[in-house]
Amino acid sequence: MNNKINLARGRTLDFAEPVIMGIVNVTPDSFSDGGQFLNTTAALSHAMQLLDDGATILDIGGESTRPGAPDVSLEDELKRVIPIIKAIREQSDCVISIDTSKAEVMRQAIEAGADIVNDVRALQEPGAIDVVAQFPEVAVCLMHMQGQPRSMQHAPHYNDLAGEINDFFSQRIAACEAAGIKQSQLILDPGFGFGKTLKHNYQILAQFNDYAKLGLPLLAGLSRKSMIGKLLNRDTDDRLAGSLAGALIAAQNGAHIIRVHDVKETADVLGVYQACKQGVL
Repeated sequence: MNNKINLARGRTLDFAEPVIMGIVNVTPDSFSDGGQFLNTTAALSHAMQLLDDGATILDIGGESTRPGAPDVSLEDELKRVIPIIKAIREQSDCVISIDTSKAEVMRQAIEAGADIVNDVRALQEPGAIDVVAQFPEVAVCLMHMQGQPRSMQHAPHYNDLAGEINDFFSQRIAACEAAGIKQSQLILDPGFGFGKTLKHNYQILAQFNDYAKLGLPLLAGLSRKSMIGKLLNRDTDDRLAGSLAGALIAAQNGAHIIRVHDVKETADVLGVYQACKQGVL
């Protein structure tokens, strides 16, 4: 597995140890923190705190992908994400990810300083794959989703969960390579909660290494999700312990990037895990 991804300005993203992707939602309706960071000043303060707490990557999102979320216009999404990306880039040389499926948002976000395109639709929207292909030093996270955000949780079904997800990844990797995107720039995300039942989600978590067969870095994003709330009967703001357990299990099972809201606590958990793994105590 390629343990490094090359980024712009001579930087690299090193996966020798799991890294944390901190979530910065500039949306009014995200399931966990919608509306908290719509103001650029508040979002920048939050982003800088996440870096201080241990995030390696900041993931900026301007459109909620929760089940049933309304569509956001291109204009509105650009107004939400571009100012905060520019503000972060002025303050830090950290790795910035743009969480979007729109080609024009990808383009403008990259031009503003984004290093990673994190796309729940895996570059399948019109123009997306062509835009990213124009920027060879940008990484791409391809996520698996069965169905569409509005309907993805309506009775999802698989005959072979891991096999079907890996087949999807293989198809998207081939499409990216055909468009000129190097495989060495790709990251895979099996998509917790995106067209999966509760059982599917925990099967993915327990067998996360199944998705390492393609030899690419893996992202796990289950922070505060309903798979935790439904299992433990916890509201969104009471899912920290479950999220930390999920992050640890994902890391143990081969995740290279852990996407979370609670960066400081996750960094503590991963710090203890790495100390034991490396035998430094």
